[in-house]
This record gives sequence, structure tokens and C-alpha cells, in this order.
Amino acid sequence: MLNHIIVMGRLTRDPEIRYTQNQIPVVSFTVAVDRSYSSRDGGEKQTDFIDCVAWRNTAEFVQKYFTKGSMAIVSGRLQIRDWTDRDGNKRRSAEISAESVEFGESKRNRDESGSAPKSSNYNPYPSFDGGNQDTGPAFSDLSDADGELPF
Repeated sequence: MLNHIIVMGRLTRDPEIRYTQNQIPVVSFTVAVDRSYSSRDGGEKQTDFIDCVAWRNTAEFVQKYFTKGSMAIVSGRLQIRDWTDRDGNKRRSAEISAESVEFGESKRNRDESGSAPKSSNYNPYPSFDGGNQDTGPAFSDLSDADGELPF
């Protein structure tokens, strides 16, 4: 069986760290993940708000380096929890139990814009545009003077 999930989104609030009775750190945070499609009527893209929890070293890492608006790549397993609310109703929640959390943008991009880029279609992984920009050639030609490979 396989239970692995990877999401990329922005933290909706600062991470909240707590400690168990045995002093094991656990952090909770929520990431806002835009869906890759918009509604049929051309309206706004929909966003999913996904609860995440991380333990031990990962929890301390998230608490130290991530804040509201930070882009994060969260990798882990989907966990479904059944619980009872204050009124006695049975409820069910889904969350990601994070095994790793990585930066979704460079520190320079975060610093230049204050904390997070304002653009809703920001992509930290620029795509290759076929060399249409005037940045010079992407590759250089190798001279074949002696017919030998350079390695």
C-alpha cells in the first residue's frame, strides 16, 4: 500500500509549536494550495486549505524558518482522524503528517517582496521558454579539433 502526498502552498498563519508530556515538539500549520484549474464560468481559482502537522526535528525546522505567507513544499502521508466535538457529534478530519518540509521559494524572493510574492500565479520554478530571452546561448559549442571527447 502507498500513502504519500506532496503539496505546495503558502502558510496561512505562523506555525504553532507545542510539546508533548515527554517534551517532543509538534507543530501545526495550514497551507493554502491553489487548484490547477478554474471554474467553468471563468471565475477565480479555488483554493484548498490543508492542515499539516510535523514532529520532532521537522517541527523545530518549520517553527524556526517558516512564517505566514512562506511558500512550503510539504511531503508526508495523509492521515484521517475521527474525533468527537463538544456537542458529542462524531467528526472526521484529514491532515498531512509531514515527513519533510522544504522551502518553496528562494530566500532572495521572500526578502525582495517583504515576505511572499504578491502574484497569485507565482511559480518558484521558472519554466524554459525556448530561449526567447536575450540572456545569451544556453549551450556552447564544443570544438572538435582532435575528435576526442572532452572527458
